[in-house]
Amino acid sequence: MNHQQPTQDLRAYLAGSWNVERALLDRASGTRGTFTGVVRYSQNPDGGLHYREDGTMHWPTHSGPAFREYVLKPGTGPESMDVFFPDGRPFHVMSFSEQGHQDEHWCDPDDYRVNYTYAGPDAFSFTWDVQGPSKNLLLESHLIRIDAGRQP
Repeated sequence: MNHQQPTQDLRAYLAGSWNVERALLDRASGTRGTFTGVVRYSQNPDGGLHYREDGTMHWPTHSGPAFREYVLKPGTGPESMDVFFPDGRPFHVMSFSEQGHQDEHWCDPDDYRVNYTYAGPDAFSFTWDVQGPSKNLLLESHLIRIDAGRQP
């Protein structure tokens, strides 16, 4: 795995639209599902990014449109961003650096662990490993920049 950071400026790297494919696995039941869609990182005037994910979820008990939103704010350095829920609650730190590519979030009663992997100037992945008494999930997301290879 390549954990090197793609750039000294994570905000600039993320800005734009990405195709996302996510594999969903409930390890407790063996149930599998998918999510496919588009992630848009749009720049905020405060130096952060707005994250909006729209797509289609396929799960045995629910299939159809799905979305989520987050707010990313500048982190401790330009190579990281702090991710927040839309209501302002802190979520986790996003980074591709060797020291910062993993983080965790406690959502009582479950533990969420994330691992970011840089796959090149136009692709990256992140994996959520969720474990606890109410959840045992593995969520693997792969993102590819929509305008990859195009010159501005």
